[in-house]
Amino acid sequence: MTSPTPPAFSGLWVPLVTPFRDQAVDHEALATLTRALAPTGIAGFVVCGTTGEAPALGEEEQLTCLDTVARNAQGLPLVMGLSGYHLGDTRAWVERLSALGTARVPSLRGLLVPAPHYVRPSQAGLRLWFETLADASSLPLIVYDIPYRTGAVLARETLLALAAHPNIRAVKDCGGDAGKTQALIADGRLAVLAGEDIQIFGNVAQGGAGAIAASAHLHTERFVAVLKALARADLEAARAQWQPLVPLIELLFAEPNPGPVKAMLARQGLIRAEVRAPMTGISAALQQRLGALFDAVPALQAAPSDQPAATSARTPEC
Repeated sequence: MTSPTPPAFSGLWVPLVTPFRDQAVDHEALATLTRALAPTGIAGFVVCGTTGEAPALGEEEQLTCLDTVARNAQGLPLVMGLSGYHLGDTRAWVERLSALGTARVPSLRGLLVPAPHYVRPSQAGLRLWFETLADASSLPLIVYDIPYRTGAVLARETLLALAAHPNIRAVKDCGGDAGKTQALIADGRLAVLAGEDIQIFGNVAQGGAGAIAASAHLHTERFVAVLKALARADLEAARAQWQPLVPLIELLFAEPNPGPVKAMLARQGLIRAEVRAPMTGISAALQQRLGALFDAVPALQAAPSDQPAATSARTPEC
């Protein structure tokens, strides 16, 4: 069944890195980076996701990051990442974030929630996890399907069951199951956002709603142009914009994220390349290869029209 309305989460979302200076959060750099990315045509920002090194941040650090991004995002909607394995504690954090979204950060429009890590519950347990958190939240949930980090595989049937919950609106798809991805797109109740950057083109070309892409910190306008061309079914233009990005995307994940992305942002003078232990900086060899590939991406060529056709447009709503 196809949804009669556009998905609530669509377009290109940037999961922001968390800059550090001498191992403290560098809020000045975070503000600068947010202001630089906001006018590029992206749909919004994800704060404190995997790319933001959230597991290395305390709760108050995460909240101050959210505040900094909100002040500098030029009105763009925000999604807050969270994770955990203790249901009671995670529910309390969801309730706290929901209250903040109402009282302090009105641009906070959703929560990105993975399965509980390490414990590997049954499919019934996974449904209990997400439905409990969705019930507790005044903000809509994006299910983060990323089994290689959580150890929990969300079955197709489980995701389709979760789609019936009125407060579960989207899925960030890192599940590695093409059949499951297509089934979710065809079902239409959840906005399917590509979470593996190399799969953005295929996911969106098949009807996916957009992407949450760490690589899009770099050459952001080109990523936006890819999605615009796909929205108007201009595959030739989409391929022309996409193909120069592919080698760069592959290399950005040659060593653990977000080290490579941070190194390239540092090369542009936007942040320092610092990560928090146990993460480490990237190798000198990768730094050199990335620099060469980054410079090799050609200048963005203007598309014939930036207005998607009315029959295929997906307009970000939040």
